[in-house]
Amino acid sequence: MAAEEPEKQERPPLVSDATLRDSAHMAGVEFSPADAAAIADLLVRTGVELVEVGMVSGPDSKDAELVLATHEAVTPERSMTLVVVRDRRQVARALDEAERLGVRHIMYSIPTSEEHAQLKLDSASPKFLQALARSAIQQAKERGFHVTFSGEDGARTPRERLVPYVAAGFAAGADRFRLAETVAYLSPWQMEEVIADLTAIDGSEIEIHSHNMLGLAVANSLAAVRAGARWISATVGGIGERGGNAPLAELLTSLRVLHGDTRFDLTHLTELSRIALRGAGLGDAFQSGPTTPHAFAYELPGQLSHPQAYETLPAELVGNRRELRVRTRLTTALVRWALTDSGLDVDVDAFTPWLAERQERDGRPLLDRDTIRKAAVDFRPVPA
Repeated sequence: MAAEEPEKQERPPLVSDATLRDSAHMAGVEFSPADAAAIADLLVRTGVELVEVGMVSGPDSKDAELVLATHEAVTPERSMTLVVVRDRRQVARALDEAERLGVRHIMYSIPTSEEHAQLKLDSASPKFLQALARSAIQQAKERGFHVTFSGEDGARTPRERLVPYVAAGFAAGADRFRLAETVAYLSPWQMEEVIADLTAIDGSEIEIHSHNMLGLAVANSLAAVRAGARWISATVGGIGERGGNAPLAELLTSLRVLHGDTRFDLTHLTELSRIALRGAGLGDAFQSGPTTPHAFAYELPGQLSHPQAYETLPAELVGNRRELRVRTRLTTALVRWALTDSGLDVDVDAFTPWLAERQERDGRPLLDRDTIRKAAVDFRPVPA
C-alpha cells in the first residue's frame, strides 16, 4: 500500500525559538555569549523566524550579555526579549532596560490563571489583570516596540477569563498573543478548542508555547496550528523547565513529514543540539519528560515554595524528586530551602554571599541541595 501524501497546510506556521530564554533559565543552565551567538546564527540559518533571548525585569539585567550577543549575531529585528510585568512602575523600568539593550521585539510575561495571578500579582481579579495588560501594552507601543503579550499558565485559564483578557490586549494595540501552556494540561483536541476561541477574536495573531511534561508539546503545537495559531514556540533539544518544551527538531521534522513543509534547512539541527546541550552542561544524554533529573529541578524561590503551581504531576509519582540546581542566580531563599530539615544551624544571610563568592572563585560549579549542605558544614562566619 502506497504511503499517503503529506497533508498540506493552507498557511504554514512561523516558528520562534526560546532556547536562549526558556532553556537559559532552566535550573542550573547558563549559556555564554559565544553560545548565544552560535545558537542564534544556526537558528536563523535553519529558518526560525524569531530568536527569543533573555528576560528583563528592571535595570542591570543579568541576561544583558546574551541579548547583546544575539543582536550582534542575527540583529535585533530577528530577536525578542521577555519583559516581566508586575506593576506600571516596574514595567517602565524594564522597558528602559530593553531600550538600553536595543531590543525591538518584546514579549510580556503576564500570569492569567487565578493561581498564578494571585501568586505573582497579589490579585486574581480579571479586571485588574486586563487593566495591567492594557497599561503595559500601551506603554510599549508608545515607545515603538513590537509587542507580544502572554497568557502565562493560559492553558489552565478558563475561557470566560482568558478570552476577554486576550481581546483587551489586542484592543490596546498588541501585535501577537502567546498562549503559554506553562503547566502541561491539555490534550491536542482540547488545545484546538482553546485556540479556536482565541483566533475568533478580531485582529488576533496567536502563538503557542507548550511544555512537554506529558510528552504532548509537539502534538499540541500542531493542534494549535490546525485551529488557526500563526506561530509555534520551540527550543533546541526540548531543553527547558518542567519536562522541557516543544523540541525544535521533532517539530520541524513533523512539519516536513506530516505536512510536506520544506521551508526549513534541517541540516543544522544536529549541530544546534550539540552546541545547546554542551552549553547547557547537559551532555548528549539529555531527555525531556518527567523522569529526567531536570524535570522537577528549580532555581527560582517561588517555584520551590509553590511547586504545585508549576507541576503537572508530583515528582514522587514517577519516582523522581524535587531539587534545586543553580549557578549564579543564588538567593537566600534558595539556600534556606536547601537547608530545611538538615539540622544545620547557619546564618543564611551571611552564608549566602560567602557561598556566592566561593562559586565565583571555583568557576561557578552547579549547586544542588547536597552541595549547599556540605558547604554549610564548612562555613565559618567572620567575627563582626
